[in-house]
Amino acid sequence: MKPPDNQPLSLVQRAKDDEAEAQVRPLDWRIVSRLIGYTRPFARKRNWLIVLTVLRASQLPALAWVSALIIAGPIAGGRSSDLIWWVGGYALLAVFTDVVFHFRQRYALEIGEAVVGRMRADIFAHVSRMPMSFFHRVKLGRILSRVTSDAESLRIGIEHVFFVGIVQFGQMLFAAAVMAYTDWVLFLVVLGLAPVLWVLNNRFRGRLSRDSRAQQESFSRVTATLAESINGIRVTQGFVRQNTNAGLFRGLLADHSRYSMGVARSSAILLPLLELNSQFFVAILLLLGGWQVLAGQVDIGVLITFFLFANQFFAPIQVLGNLYNQALISMAGAERVFQLLDTKPDWEDAPDAVELTDPRINPADAPSAAAARGVQVEFRDVSFGYDSKRPVLEDVSFTARPGQMIALVGHTGSGKSSIINLVSKFYLPTGGEVRVDGREIRTLTSRSLHRQAGMVQQHNFLFAGSVLENIRFGKPEASEVEVRAAVERLGCADMFDSLPQGLATVVGERGGGISTGQRQLVCFARALLADPRLLILDEATSAIDALTEARLQHALETLLAGRTSFVVAHRLSTIRHADLVLVLDQGRVVERGTHDELLSLKKHYAALHDQFTRMGGA
Repeated sequence: MKPPDNQPLSLVQRAKDDEAEAQVRPLDWRIVSRLIGYTRPFARKRNWLIVLTVLRASQLPALAWVSALIIAGPIAGGRSSDLIWWVGGYALLAVFTDVVFHFRQRYALEIGEAVVGRMRADIFAHVSRMPMSFFHRVKLGRILSRVTSDAESLRIGIEHVFFVGIVQFGQMLFAAAVMAYTDWVLFLVVLGLAPVLWVLNNRFRGRLSRDSRAQQESFSRVTATLAESINGIRVTQGFVRQNTNAGLFRGLLADHSRYSMGVARSSAILLPLLELNSQFFVAILLLLGGWQVLAGQVDIGVLITFFLFANQFFAPIQVLGNLYNQALISMAGAERVFQLLDTKPDWEDAPDAVELTDPRINPADAPSAAAARGVQVEFRDVSFGYDSKRPVLEDVSFTARPGQMIALVGHTGSGKSSIINLVSKFYLPTGGEVRVDGREIRTLTSRSLHRQAGMVQQHNFLFAGSVLENIRFGKPEASEVEVRAAVERLGCADMFDSLPQGLATVVGERGGGISTGQRQLVCFARALLADPRLLILDEATSAIDALTEARLQHALETLLAGRTSFVVAHRLSTIRHADLVLVLDQGRVVERGTHDELLSLKKHYAALHDQFTRMGGA
């Protein structure tokens, strides 16, 4: 039941709702064939592994058969000279069996590692290509759990469950063949176990499948919530929510524990029942076999051989039961991984999309110096909404000519960020057209557009590494001399030199270890070094104090010169020299013009200017 609007869902309920879709989906053997498809690049090693696996499955019963022959032959006949040769042959077979086991296990581990590594790379590549709407919809923890716990369960399935299962099942088949050849009457008794095992397996299979899948799903919820809580730790501590969130998290852990206990209880019932039935049938075989020997119908050696192989037949049953549990977990993990890999993007580049040309590569093709640096961006009656039922932009039209600076002004929620998202092709308009250099943005490849665009945001992301590595993130081939030149052009080289190791200073995750202002300067230098034709500044100076901003004004003019730029500014001083100011209100452009023209109108922009002036922000 949905709670009232004024009562938000609890952390536990939201997590459950996010993961509920896969709870009742049945296991599909097509998933197994798809997993096998991941081994195709290693087909030669995989085929050798299958040969070794089948060989090992036959070797274990062979050892038992040789043991039975030794007991029934040299030992029963008192032939001590033959015994030495038989034992020597047994020893050689045992050594060969161990050599096969070494390579079987080694190849299984290598293939498992290769397959999981390839799958993780596929997940990373697939997620990296997804549009921004995907990341607004899917929790970080869910993606992490696919790469970590789900992929790890697949590794167990490949390395252990699949190939060990073949060995154990093959051992049962070879043992069954020898038992049927040795004494078909007693073997018919063994076959009587099959219907009992089928009933037990069928009884617990569904329960184990549901519990195993639910266990994996609950662990994903735990991971997702943990990632969310760590990312929001500042808010948690700021509002003293530690105890409340800890209680909600304990609820998720209790949920996960309940599903894990369900798996454990089902396994704890199934495995002892399998073992009990094995022992029960051994007792029946002892009774019938003993009667046959006493009646003189069979030799004692035949009975010994049969019982050695009966042990080879029954021993794998419990192992296969454990493997079945692990297989369910692996299948649930595979199901979730493939579900992520099969997730289609909300949109993709059109098949016939073309590259956005960069006239700077061949200046002779450019009509003018300005056009060679900037791009032309045109909005034609653009409408857009993150939710199709709730538009955030309506009928927005304007033209940004090459080299012009377009300022976006308006209250929170007016649509400024949405325009930036459309210009960057992070989203596509739901109505109208966005044109870049005269081409509709859908006809351009995202990669070529992003290569010619740069962005500096209010809260920019820095990767763990040195300041130098972060600055040349958009131009990895740049030398340290080029990076130093970009920093000096910004006029802030002294601020980087003041760091403990200068540009070599290592920053932590998200830029920890340097100040907020220094992080912004890194992002300015990164954008300048990348030398984009389209530049987006989204509240880029809001984290910098007024003194630092004043130092950056000349650098900003250098950075913006000749480039088409979109600027969202908290401080109106940043956009005084904009070629066009768009004033937005509830997704519509309500005013447009230069700074001075809009002030003279004494309407929305003038009111905003007065407000910022009183607050000391202009």
